[in-house]
Amino acid sequence: MTIQDICAQFMDEIMTTQWQELVSTFAQIASVWYARKNNILVYPTGIIGVILASWVYLFIAHPPLYADGILNIYYFGMSAYGWYNWMQKNDSDTDTFPISWCTKSELTTGIIGFVLAWAAIYFLLHYMTNSNTPFLDALVSSTAMTAMWWMAKRKIENWIAWIVSNIVAIPLNFYKGFMLFTVMYVIFLVLAYMGYLSWKKEAIASANSKDADAH
Repeated sequence: MTIQDICAQFMDEIMTTQWQELVSTFAQIASVWYARKNNILVYPTGIIGVILASWVYLFIAHPPLYADGILNIYYFGMSAYGWYNWMQKNDSDTDTFPISWCTKSELTTGIIGFVLAWAAIYFLLHYMTNSNTPFLDALVSSTAMTAMWWMAKRKIENWIAWIVSNIVAIPLNFYKGFMLFTVMYVIFLVLAYMGYLSWKKEAIASANSKDADAH
């Protein structure tokens, strides 16, 4: 396929984009933008986006992207959980879950959860559905599940998991013909990298501030 063919396909798909994909795209981009800013609006905007994305993947895609559709239902639950966590404050009115790196146990739990989720989702997709991309679909889903869990706890590693998930999701969505979602994941990849740098910088500044106060 030449670059001209890719551009032509892209424009054809854009012209026939469903409204659910359009609204979901803008809502999810807004959500990741707020996440990079460490703003709680990441969750209400994200909930709108994932509900519509789930509809697109389960009822518009042919064949359906089952893992991505179910994943967005998981996003909904984790968004509610994360929203609750991010609202919590200590007695000093500071965040109960400040930006921080994973502890060794949190990192180990996340990685083990990722491997188990990948294996389980792949098995289900390969043997119980008509998905023609079970390996990549499972990879996108499992890395995103880990990212959502770490994000709910404001762990910096969530951005690394998002970067991996987005890198795989870009060609997968293009292959499935979801052009806006393809563009969305490209934007997500850029924002995820920016989010990683921003959160890392804030964590370092916070640690330096605590060291200064201690002295």
